[in-house]
Amino acid sequence: MNETGLVQIYCGDGKGKTTAAIGAAVRAAGRGYRVLVARLLKTDDSGEVTGLSHVPNITVLPCGRNFGFSWNMTQVRRKAAALYYDHCLMNAWNMALGADGGEPYDMLVLDEAIGACNLGFVDEAGLVKALKEKPAALEVILTGRCPSEALRDQADYITEMVMRRHPYERGVGAREGIEY
Repeated sequence: MNETGLVQIYCGDGKGKTTAAIGAAVRAAGRGYRVLVARLLKTDDSGEVTGLSHVPNITVLPCGRNFGFSWNMTQVRRKAAALYYDHCLMNAWNMALGADGGEPYDMLVLDEAIGACNLGFVDEAGLVKALKEKPAALEVILTGRCPSEALRDQADYITEMVMRRHPYERGVGAREGIEY
C-alpha cells in the first residue's frame, strides 16, 4: 500500500474523465491495491462496469437507481435523487475507510461526484470535509465537469479534458463499447 494517498480530479467538457479514472484504478489493482469504484448519475449499462467486474482487486458499487436526466426531473424526483446519491457517496466513503467492518480500500474512485455536487444531489461541504479528513494513504479520484473552488482546493492533481471536436456535433450518438 502506498503511504501517500492524494486527491485527483479529472474534469472538463471533453471525453475521457471516467476513462482516465478507470485507467488509474486498473493500474492500482494491477499492483495489488484494493480499489472501490462508485458511480453516480450513470446507469450500470456501460462497458467499463462489465470489464471491471473481471479485474481482481476492484469492486464496483452498482448505481441501483436511474432518475433520468436532471433537467427533466420534477422537484419530488430531484429530492429523491439527492437523498439517494448522497447516501451512495457516503456509503462508498465508509466502505473505503473500512467503517462498515470490511478491510479498507487503497483507492476510491467517485465517478461523476463533481456533477452530483453541482446538481445539489451530493452535499459538497460534506465531501470537502471528508477529503480534508481522509486517511493519509487513501487515494481518491473525482470526475465530472466544473469542479467548484472548494473541491479544486482539495486536489493534488487536476487534469482537464477539453473538447475540441466531437462526433455528436455531426449527429453521431454515443456508441456502445466506445463511449459507454
